[in-house]
Amino acid sequence: MYAVINKEHLSRLLSDELSDTLEVEDLSPVGGGSISQTYKARTSTGTFFIKVNSDPDAEVMFRAESSGLDLLREKSSFNIPQVISVFTDAGTAYLVMSFIEAAGRSSMFWNNLSTHLAELHKQTSKKFGLHENNFIGALPQKNDFEDDWQSFFSARRILPMVEMAINTGLVEKSFVINIEDVLGRIVDLMPVEPPALVHGDLWSGNLIVDALGEPCIIDPAVYYGHREMDIAFSHLFGGFNREFYEIYNEVYPLEPGFDERVDLYNLYPLLVHLNLFGRSYLGQIENIISRFT
Repeated sequence: MYAVINKEHLSRLLSDELSDTLEVEDLSPVGGGSISQTYKARTSTGTFFIKVNSDPDAEVMFRAESSGLDLLREKSSFNIPQVISVFTDAGTAYLVMSFIEAAGRSSMFWNNLSTHLAELHKQTSKKFGLHENNFIGALPQKNDFEDDWQSFFSARRILPMVEMAINTGLVEKSFVINIEDVLGRIVDLMPVEPPALVHGDLWSGNLIVDALGEPCIIDPAVYYGHREMDIAFSHLFGGFNREFYEIYNEVYPLEPGFDERVDLYNLYPLLVHLNLFGRSYLGQIENIISRFT
């Protein structure tokens, strides 16, 4: 659901919300957002990145995003956008952040992305999950704690997405039987590792370059999970530069056989895309299930 905004109305909203009289001097759409409308707002007091969404859960979603960005800023060396405000006006929610000015990648871009991500993944927890639920895209993501990865991956990631797809008629009820066969093998297929803080939605669209040419990650779906989830997710939709994977594996080596299990991790983001965008993703999911049953 889209809202119509203009410079005059946004100037009043921001002045009221930030308790500072300002004028929006230029307002231009920013490409890449499939869930919310996104804008660059140049104002008399600074430049902001603004997300706008009129869905009923939009403010809850934006507050979860804000919380995730705060956690990444606290636990990593990445340049993370600063959240300035989250508010709702007339049924439309707004997320106001600092604007990251873009530049070309520095010569150390992939090296720094690798080392910063490894540092993030070394942040751990006693259990898999998070103290709060959040969202992946526009879909709710449950993060109730589990003692082991197999239980968390099954109960908090795969099965909720399968249930959603069944309820909306995207797949038949029998689909869950094949999925459960695969989930029963996770303990043998995925290496045992401590919970790692993950970005949770790490693909090229959520990786930007800041003014110094350094990596900046945005739109998180954070939780303490298996670090290989992030690495696997990064292979989707074009993947990252090969240098990234080589350096990451030097800094924080993956267990042998990752290439054989990467598709298993990616059942989750593919199921998310199935629920968000429709049946065009079903063939990939069915191929993965066939490989592991």
